[in-house]
Amino acid sequence: MQRYLLSRVIQSIFLLFGVLVVVFFLVRLTGDPTSLMVAKEAPAEQREAFREAMGFNRPLPIQFLDFAGDILRGDFGNSLHFRQPALDLILERLPATFYLATTALLFAIVIAVPIGIIGGSNPGSAMDSLGRALGLLGQTIPNFWLALILILIFAVNLGWFPSFGRDSAISVVLPAVALGFGSMGQLVRLTRSAVLEIRNEDYIRTARSKGISQFKIGARHVFRNASLALVSVISIQYSYLLGGSIYIETIFSWPGLGNLLQQAVDGRDFPLVQAIAFFISFFVIALTLLTDVAYALIDPRIRYSS
Repeated sequence: MQRYLLSRVIQSIFLLFGVLVVVFFLVRLTGDPTSLMVAKEAPAEQREAFREAMGFNRPLPIQFLDFAGDILRGDFGNSLHFRQPALDLILERLPATFYLATTALLFAIVIAVPIGIIGGSNPGSAMDSLGRALGLLGQTIPNFWLALILILIFAVNLGWFPSFGRDSAISVVLPAVALGFGSMGQLVRLTRSAVLEIRNEDYIRTARSKGISQFKIGARHVFRNASLALVSVISIQYSYLLGGSIYIETIFSWPGLGNLLQQAVDGRDFPLVQAIAFFISFFVIALTLLTDVAYALIDPRIRYSS
């Protein structure tokens, strides 16, 4: 197990480095930020002076080596647009993104898992039909379209929730529902499928023949065995919620990393885009590693080897 974890950590480091290489060169395909940061009527000397001050006139490999070296020292550069360290901006917005993503995931789990378990345990029931409908809707409705519908109904017409910002505790309700609805649909379908498969296993029939109650069978056997598949999907969904919330945060003006990334891309803010990509990639890779560890804790039969 220790050898496996060490190999996974090494793989994660190389993967993170690969992400940085791709992001570094891709953002430079969007154009020269000088055209946005310096007035169009500015003389050529002023524009060239800006490029030299920012280091944009040096060869790209040299720029990347400087960038990688700065990251190793914990320096992510200064934002071209906000005129302050990129790390400070990220740390300021990071809690809002975690709060939104965690709330969206909890919404998805609380709704999906009970419906999936009950529906899978009672195929053909009303709860099973509800679960299949939610699974279909969650997988087909775009989250940005759902966000607009939620704003129209619950913010504009009914006035129950605010439509933008993070001014109060209820401000997270609409963006969390819009962001987590797709994850809820996938979790419902996965939970239902896992329960349908497990309920016909021999050990479940043996437990029933011993007179064990349906509740104990579900809690001790069905849910525990179904949770192995859920761990993987929940980890993937949380990674998606952290990195894919740009549209939702923009629509609701949520002060998180997604909204900040959209501003950085529009402004060709190379240092800020690179720093955000590093942090998102780091958390996604870390979640993947934690998921592998959770597998071994949930199912003792799993043994990793390097």
